[in-house]
Amino acid sequence: MSLALEDRIAVTELISSHGHLVDDGSLDRLHELFTSDVVYDLTDFGQGRLTGVAAVREAALALGSANPVAHHVTNVVVTGSSDGRAEVRSKGLGIKADGSCGSVSYDDTVVRTPDGWRISRRKVSSRRVPLNGATASG
Repeated sequence: MSLALEDRIAVTELISSHGHLVDDGSLDRLHELFTSDVVYDLTDFGQGRLTGVAAVREAALALGSANPVAHHVTNVVVTGSSDGRAEVRSKGLGIKADGSCGSVSYDDTVVRTPDGWRISRRKVSSRRVPLNGATASG
């Protein structure tokens, strides 16, 4: 089922807000982005799956100065459903303090809560190989 335009805008702003809150160091506001029981999958980065807002906050603090100084989200695609959920796919660019950067894909499940849309599941996948490894021969 298609989401209303207002919901699409709210979901897109939710996804975009992640970079602003994290880059500002506003980790005490992660509850504005995530459900309390969020599953944040960082398996591609060797950190496994984090469960809960507190675990996400603690992981960011533990990473310290290795965190990107800037998170940029783009190419947001929202696929609605009829059960108060939506699937969202987006791309992310992270800029490090030394100027290096990396690219990821975010695959999110968002849910409508009494406080608005929140991310209940996020899988972060690294992008290290052009075309995700596709070649002309295969």
